[in-house]
Amino acid sequence: MYIDRMLRIIAGFFILLSVTLAHFHNINWLWFTAFVGLNLFQSGFTNWCPMMTILEKAGVPKFPKGCGCK
Repeated sequence: MYIDRMLRIIAGFFILLSVTLAHFHNINWLWFTAFVGLNLFQSGFTNWCPMMTILEKAGVPKFPKGCGCK
Protein backbone atom coordinates (compact mmCIF):
# COMPACT_ATOMS: atom_id res chain seq x y z
CA MET A 1 0.00 0.00 0.00
CA TYR A 2 1.03 3.57 -0.52
CA ILE A 3 0.14 6.91 1.11
CA ASP A 4 -2.76 8.05 -1.12
CA ARG A 5 -4.55 4.74 -0.77
CA MET A 6 -3.94 4.48 2.98
CA LEU A 7 -5.12 8.06 3.44
CA ARG A 8 -8.46 7.33 1.76
CA ILE A 9 -8.93 4.13 3.77
CA ILE A 10 -8.20 5.88 7.07
CA ALA A 11 -10.41 8.90 6.27
CA GLY A 12 -13.29 6.62 5.26
CA PHE A 13 -12.88 4.58 8.44
CA PHE A 14 -12.82 7.72 10.62
CA ILE A 15 -15.98 9.05 8.98
CA LEU A 16 -17.85 5.75 9.33
CA LEU A 17 -16.67 5.39 12.93
CA SER A 18 -17.71 8.90 13.93
CA VAL A 19 -21.14 8.59 12.28
CA THR A 20 -21.66 5.26 14.08
CA LEU A 21 -20.60 6.79 17.40
CA ALA A 22 -22.91 9.77 16.79
CA HIS A 23 -25.81 7.43 16.16
CA PHE A 24 -25.25 5.08 19.09
CA HIS A 25 -23.44 7.22 21.66
CA ASN A 26 -23.48 11.02 21.30
CA ILE A 27 -24.44 13.37 18.46
CA ASN A 28 -21.33 15.49 19.15
CA TRP A 29 -19.23 12.86 17.35
CA LEU A 30 -20.43 14.52 14.15
CA TRP A 31 -17.91 17.28 14.89
CA PHE A 32 -15.19 14.71 14.25
CA THR A 33 -16.86 13.85 10.94
CA ALA A 34 -16.80 17.56 10.03
CA PHE A 35 -13.13 17.80 11.04
CA VAL A 36 -12.17 14.89 8.77
CA GLY A 37 -14.22 16.34 5.92
CA LEU A 38 -12.62 19.76 6.35
CA ASN A 39 -9.15 18.18 6.28
CA LEU A 40 -10.01 16.31 3.09
CA PHE A 41 -11.34 19.52 1.54
CA GLN A 42 -8.25 21.60 2.38
CA SER A 43 -5.89 18.80 1.29
CA GLY A 44 -7.51 18.93 -2.15
CA PHE A 45 -6.17 22.47 -2.49
CA THR A 46 -2.88 22.21 -0.60
CA ASN A 47 -1.95 18.54 -1.28
CA TRP A 48 -1.08 18.18 2.42
CA CYS A 49 -2.82 16.78 5.46
CA PRO A 50 -1.58 15.76 8.90
CA MET A 51 -2.23 12.06 8.27
CA MET A 52 0.11 12.12 5.26
CA THR A 53 2.92 13.34 7.51
CA ILE A 54 2.17 10.59 10.03
CA LEU A 55 2.13 7.92 7.31
CA GLU A 56 5.42 9.20 5.84
CA LYS A 57 7.08 9.00 9.25
CA ALA A 58 5.67 5.47 9.65
CA GLY A 59 7.52 4.48 6.46
CA VAL A 60 4.55 4.09 4.11
CA PRO A 61 5.80 4.59 0.52
CA LYS A 62 4.51 7.54 -1.49
CA PHE A 63 4.00 5.57 -4.70
CA PRO A 64 3.22 1.96 -5.63
CA LYS A 65 6.21 -0.31 -6.16
CA GLY A 66 7.51 -0.30 -9.70
CA CYS A 67 5.63 2.77 -10.93
CA GLY A 68 8.80 4.78 -11.62
CA CYS A 69 7.25 7.90 -10.03
CA LYS A 70 9.33 10.25 -7.91
